Amino acid sequence: MSNRLLDEASPYLQQHAHNPVDWYPWGAEGLDRAKRENKPILLSIGYSACHWCHVMERESFEDNAIAEQMNRDFVCIKVDREERPDLDQTYQLVVQLMGRSGGWPLTVFLTPAQQPFFAGTYFPPSDRFGISGFPKILTAISEAYATRADEITSQAAEITEAMVSATMAPSSPERIEPSPGLLARAADEMGKRFDDHGGGFGHKPKFPNTMALDVLLSSAILNGDAAARDRVGLALAAMRAGGIWDHLGHGFHRYSTDESWTVPHFEKMLYDNALLIRLYADGAQAFVEPVLEATSRQIIEYLGREMMADEGGFFSSQDADTEGEEGKFFVWTINEVNDVLGGDSEAQNAFVAFYGIRETGNFEHHANVLCTSRELGEVATKLGLSQGVAVAAVERARLAMFDRREQRPKPFVDDKVLVSWNALAIGAIARCGLSWGDDEVLAIAERAYTFIRTTLWSDGIEKGENVTLARLSRGGQTRGTGFLDDYAYLADAALDLYEATGKPLYVHDANTLAKAIVKRFYDEDDPGFFFTPNDGEALVCRGKDAYDHAVPNGAAVACRVLLRLGTLVDAGLALLAERVLVKMTHSALQNPLGLSSWVLAVDRLARGSTDIVVVGAPDDRRTTALVRAAASVHLPHRNLARVDPGDSASVAACSLLAEGKFPHEAPVAYVCAGRTCSLPITDPEALVRALRPNRDTLDTP
Repeated sequence: MSNRLLDEASPYLQQHAHNPVDWYPWGAEGLDRAKRENKPILLSIGYSACHWCHVMERESFEDNAIAEQMNRDFVCIKVDREERPDLDQTYQLVVQLMGRSGGWPLTVFLTPAQQPFFAGTYFPPSDRFGISGFPKILTAISEAYATRADEITSQAAEITEAMVSATMAPSSPERIEPSPGLLARAADEMGKRFDDHGGGFGHKPKFPNTMALDVLLSSAILNGDAAARDRVGLALAAMRAGGIWDHLGHGFHRYSTDESWTVPHFEKMLYDNALLIRLYADGAQAFVEPVLEATSRQIIEYLGREMMADEGGFFSSQDADTEGEEGKFFVWTINEVNDVLGGDSEAQNAFVAFYGIRETGNFEHHANVLCTSRELGEVATKLGLSQGVAVAAVERARLAMFDRREQRPKPFVDDKVLVSWNALAIGAIARCGLSWGDDEVLAIAERAYTFIRTTLWSDGIEKGENVTLARLSRGGQTRGTGFLDDYAYLADAALDLYEATGKPLYVHDANTLAKAIVKRFYDEDDPGFFFTPNDGEALVCRGKDAYDHAVPNGAAVACRVLLRLGTLVDAGLALLAERVLVKMTHSALQNPLGLSSWVLAVDRLARGSTDIVVVGAPDDRRTTALVRAAASVHLPHRNLARVDPGDSASVAACSLLAEGKFPHEAPVAYVCAGRTCSLPITDPEALVRALRPNRDTLDTP
C-alpha cells in the first residue's frame, strides 16, 4: 500500500507514504480536487524528528477505519514544515487565535479556498487527556460542513481576516527613539520570567531560549549588569549539566519536559545546536570558563560525526524515537550500565555516582537519562579518589558507554540540507574558528558554505545580479523557494566568514543577498520584511512575522545584516534598517522575550558597533596576531575588517572602514566608534586593552 507521498523528496512525507490515508502533498492536484468536489481540506503539518507526529501516525493515520473516514470526507494534505515554513507559520496562527498553544503535529481544517475554520495539534484516537478523539472531531467537522456550509465559510473568512491582522509586524502610535538604555530595560523585564533556581525561562516545558540569553549576556557585557551575568551563567551551567545535553555523544536535545532540565524531548535539531555553539562560545570568552568552550567544541564534533553530508552541508535533525520508543537510544538502566562497566569497578562506581544512575531511574521503565547532579570533586571525595583519578575514571567510562551505544540502532536522521539552518551553523562555527585560532574548525564552516553557494544559489552569483536561493537540497536535488530567513541567515554567515578569513568574496556575497532581500522581501509602504518573496506562492495571507520562534526572527537578522554592511560598504543599507528598527523599538520593549532578536538589533543601532580595522598583509604573523587579539574579546556588536594594502578587492570589501587607514611599517589595528578611530595599535595586548577599556573579564557566576 502506498500513496502519492512515495514520490516526494521529503523524508517526513516519505514516512507517511504507506499510510492507508490518501495523502496529497501540498500542490495543485489536491487543492483543485477540494474545489472540484467541494470537500474540506484536512491539512496535517509536521516534521520527521517530531515524537508526537509519530504517535499520531501510529494511532490514527495507520488505522484503517480512521483513514477510511479521512479519505471519504476530506481531501488530506501532508506538509513538511521544514520545507514549507510559510505554510506552517500561516496556519499555526489559527491554533493561537483559537486560544490554544501551537505545535506539531499541526492539524488544520480548511475550506476549498484554503481558509481555515478549525485547528488543533495532536488528537488521540479516542477521548483522552480531556481531548476529543480524532474520529469524533472528523465526524463533527464533516457534519458541520455538510449541513452548515455558509456558517463555516463565514467563520473561515473571519479567521482569515484575523490572521492577516496578526501577521503584520506589531506597531504602536507611541514612538520611542532607540537608545543604549533600552537593553538594560529589556534585560530587567526578562529577569521577571527567569527561573533563578533552575536556570532558563518559565517552567515546564523549558526551552533553551538562546536569543533571550544572548540579550542577557549582551547586557552583562555592555552594561555591567551583574544580575544578567548570573542568570546567563546559571542557564549555561544548568543546561550543560542536565539531560538536555547528551553526555555521551554531545549535542543538545530540543527541550526539557521538566523544570530541572532532567528529561528532554530527545530530538536533536540543527538550529538549536547551531545557536548554542555560538552562545556557549560567547559565554566562554565572557567568563573565561573552559567547560563552556568545550561545550561548543563538542557540539561541532557531534555535528561533524552525525549530521554532516559528504559534500559539506549539515543535515536537519535527528529523531527522538528509535524502534518506536522515545529516547530509547539515549537512556540506560542500571543493569545495562553494570553490563558495560562491570569489568572496571573504578570507572563503574565513578560513572554511576557522577551521572546519578539509580535502580529506579528517572525515566520510563526504570531507565536513566544521564545528568550531572554533583561536582566531580564531590564524587572523588565520596569514592576516596583523587580528583585526577576520578576525572580519568569518568572519561574512561563515558567512552566505553559511548562505544556500546554506537552498537544500538540509531535514531533516524533527516538528511535535508536547509539553507537557513546551515547558515546558522556556518556563522557560529566560523566565529569559533576565528576566536579559537583553529583553522580546522574554520574549514568546516567554509566547506559547508561552499556547498550552499555552489548548490543552492541561482545563476548570477558572480555578478551579484538577480540571485535567488532554493530552500533545500537532498540527494543531489534542490527544492523549494528560499524564504527571508534563508537569505538573511546566509548573508549574516557570509559576514562572519569574512571576519574569520578576510576574504572579500564573502562581503560580495552578503551584499548580493542583501540586495535580493530588499528587492524581494522589503515593504516600502510599511517598512518591514515579508517572510515570503514577492514572487512566491500566494497563500491566504502574506505576513511579516516579527517574533522569534525556535530560531531568530528573519526580519531582525536582515536588519543586523544591513547594519553590518552599512558600516562596511554601503551606508544606505543602514538607513533602510533604521526605518524598520525605529518602528519596532516600542514593541521590542513591550515583549523582549518574544522579540529578543529585535532588542539586539535595536541596541546595535542605538549604541553603534565597535569597528576594528586590521591593516596588514594576511600572511604576516603580526597581522594574524592582531586579528586573534581582536577576536579574543567577546563584543556583542563587533565589526572586524581586514585590509590587505596590496589587494584592491580587500580594500573594496570594507571601503567605508578602510578609508584613511594607511599601511605602516608594521601591521596595525584601529578601534573605531562611528567615524572616530583610535591611533594605530601594533601590540596585540594593547589592542585587547583598547577593546576592554572599563571592564575586566566577567567573573564566572
